[in-house]
Amino acid sequence: QVQLVESGGRLVQPGGSLRLSCLASGVTFSSYAMGWYRQAPGKEREIVARITAVGGGTYYSDSAKGRFTISRDNAKNTVYLQMNGLKPGDTAVYYCNAQIYDNGWLNYWGQGTQVTVSL
Repeated sequence: QVQLVESGGRLVQPGGSLRLSCLASGVTFSSYAMGWYRQAPGKEREIVARITAVGGGTYYSDSAKGRFTISRDNAKNTVYLQMNGLKPGDTAVYYCNAQIYDNGWLNYWGQGTQVTVSL
């Protein structure tokens, strides 16, 4: 049974930093591309950052570039999202995603962690 558990979300002031973590179980973690998505109230879920299974190649949305860093520790089955210079527009529920191709794309999601950027 695949399980993704996010943690680290909380209330933070503008300009602050947070590190989100996502612990995966029930998967061969190193075989999966991992990503962070977010969904703000009234908006669609959008990709924030992604890291490949092999080679550690990364992708960032325009809003994340230069401020956020995605990384993974395969020994700990964990993917991280380091967020610096947070803005009120970053307020959202952040979701962890695990993706693999196996006769079609398989996607797994965590339950989300709330990040609120406010004074």
